[in-house]
Amino acid sequence: MENFEPVILKNIPDLHKLDVYLKHGGYSALEKSLKMKPEGIIEEVKKSGLRGRGGACFPTGLKWSFMPQKTDKPKYLCCNGDESEPASFKDREIFEKNPHQFIEGTLIAAYAMGVKIAYVYIRGEYYRWIELLQKAIDDAYSKGFIGKNILGSDYSVDIYIHRGAGAYICGEETALLNSIEGKRGIPRFKPPFPANYGLWGCPTTINNIETLANIPEIINKGGEWFSKIGEPKHPGTLLYGLSGHINKPGIYELPSGTLLTDLIYKYGGGVKDNKPIKMIIPGGSSMPPLRGDEIEGLKMDNENLKSVNSYIGTAGIVVMNEDTDVVKVIKRITKFYYHESCGQCTPCREGCGWMLKILERIDNGLATSKDIELLNDVANNIEGNTICAFGDAAAWPVKWAIKKFLPEFEKKVKNEINLPIANSVHSLRVTYKV
Repeated sequence: MENFEPVILKNIPDLHKLDVYLKHGGYSALEKSLKMKPEGIIEEVKKSGLRGRGGACFPTGLKWSFMPQKTDKPKYLCCNGDESEPASFKDREIFEKNPHQFIEGTLIAAYAMGVKIAYVYIRGEYYRWIELLQKAIDDAYSKGFIGKNILGSDYSVDIYIHRGAGAYICGEETALLNSIEGKRGIPRFKPPFPANYGLWGCPTTINNIETLANIPEIINKGGEWFSKIGEPKHPGTLLYGLSGHINKPGIYELPSGTLLTDLIYKYGGGVKDNKPIKMIIPGGSSMPPLRGDEIEGLKMDNENLKSVNSYIGTAGIVVMNEDTDVVKVIKRITKFYYHESCGQCTPCREGCGWMLKILERIDNGLATSKDIELLNDVANNIEGNTICAFGDAAAWPVKWAIKKFLPEFEKKVKNEINLPIANSVHSLRVTYKV
């Protein structure tokens, strides 16, 4: 770790400026790539072992290989910077501190897949970061890195920013495509998959911002170099986002597999007031939570988190101390998912409202142990029964909080069954107003 150097968030002042980026080797990977065969670039990315950084952890090189090379239709690349999940705030660090490395990665990806148009989808609330990225794109255009006949080659590509309108669901790749097309932002049935039928029915690849920002270094230093950083099954660095009851919140770029305790105590400065940890959300609000007694020796990468029934997600880590009311936290998360459900799938549309209503009853002391069983049953009926992963995202925090923090729920419920009829489970049919 002593010799570790960041891959993306480098310790270089003013790296967001084009002249500084060029001074430190910027766009040399693009120049190198334009002299390579597209399939050679894809193979190098495969060799790196790079996985998507948007939460699904799908192998990036394999995803690129799905793009058909021979087609009469135009091909598109969509860069997903929606980042609307609570506790996730890594992509905006790239827009602010090293946007050109992301742009260069986008250009290399586009060339490798034969794409002529790339869209960067950013949540509209990121107004400042949209301006920063647009400035970087404009500067790159002015120097001939984007546009027609890039660096004297016969390759041309354009990059456009598309602002989202505040819908969390548009972080799902097919809902994002619908949004760009001007349609309602709801997920599509798959198959067909975007690689064959994406934007306007044309072949499309969707990659996360952090994923693409890794590409220039992989091309310059080689896939084998990248594959040796961090954990072998999930190589490279990760942008860990620390928040919650932590002394030094922020984004920390470290090798995958960094110990969670090191992230909290060595880099994050420890828990506020030195209080014990009760709960941790390891990868954004949708990931199953962890108990404080599960974190010792736990490495932060997707494969190791599976051992404690969770996932890396977007690596947004929320630390909560012993004073945390778990029921209130889960209720707040559920309220978010209830509000953000697109309403297309019945289990999610109805189930999120039911979970919120039951959690309200539990939190207000109006529930019985039967309500905890009902809450778990509703969560299980949402999971795996929706078009996209949003249903799982809504169900997991509830389901796993019950499994791992059952006493927290039990101490808030009544034992007797004879509650007033107004507070019975039938009242759950009442529409909850956010």
